[in-house]
Amino acid sequence: MANQTSASEFVLLGLTSDPHLQSLLFFVFSVIYFITLFGNTLIMIVISTDSHLHCPMYFFLFHLAFIDICYVTTTVPKMLVNFLVKQKSIGFGACITQMSLILLSAGSEIFMLSAMAYDRFVAVCNPLHYQEAMNKLFCNQPVGSAWAMGFLHSIINTLPMLNVQFCNYTEIKHFSCELPPLLSAACCRTTLNKVVLLSSAVIFGSSSFLLTLTSYIYIISTVLKIQSSKGRQKAFSTCSSHLIIVVLLYTTALFQYTKSSSSSSLILDQLFSIQYSILTPMLNPIIYSLKNNDMKTALGRMLGKIKVSQSL
Repeated sequence: MANQTSASEFVLLGLTSDPHLQSLLFFVFSVIYFITLFGNTLIMIVISTDSHLHCPMYFFLFHLAFIDICYVTTTVPKMLVNFLVKQKSIGFGACITQMSLILLSAGSEIFMLSAMAYDRFVAVCNPLHYQEAMNKLFCNQPVGSAWAMGFLHSIINTLPMLNVQFCNYTEIKHFSCELPPLLSAACCRTTLNKVVLLSSAVIFGSSSFLLTLTSYIYIISTVLKIQSSKGRQKAFSTCSSHLIIVVLLYTTALFQYTKSSSSSSLILDQLFSIQYSILTPMLNPIIYSLKNNDMKTALGRMLGKIKVSQSL
């Protein structure tokens, strides 16, 4: 029987042990990471430099892009390193830090999506009072609340983990120190941790999802009343894109954090984690920006200014 101790490091087993497949995955996730960083950084630059985008919708989008950069940077760099090295270890402190940052980013992201959904609700359902309702002072509140809820979600789950015991040699069957696989690797009973995780996931996840869902229900009911078929089609196109991202994020993340350990599937768990922690931050710039005419126009203006400055 393995001794129980305050483990100094863990071994991340990752996605595969096949060297050839690891090389391929290194290339694939390097491309995904580059696209995510480039897309979200570009969004932040365009929004901050173009005065036409200094409005609530893009204020929230700016913060979502920043959260996505933080989210993906918490896991992917270490994942890429492990594809190239034989010793795929991570220190206990680094592992707990990564876990807490994952929880912080995920919690902040879902509430930021709720804030964005509410912004669209006010814009579509109450356009005459939009500027008054979504003033700068008010917009700072949901952004601050999103970060506060993410921090609270992280602290609630991180503090109990400091008392969990691990064996001398601990393997984590995952590519990161995400909380569910970390609990599965413990050498002691983790009933309290699992109760805290389940409770926080249900409370934080369901509350933010209900806020987002309620906003879109009102938006869709308002859109259905639009007489112009072209107007309805445009509104539904935007809403459907947002809803796809929201539904994929919530369903996979909630399933991952609320399922019982007996129903776990290693491959399915890792696929779900990749979807909500790596692919979603990459897709957000595409869904929320590249399909947005204002954003594309602003990007064109910025590129035009760069060309003019280079020609001088």
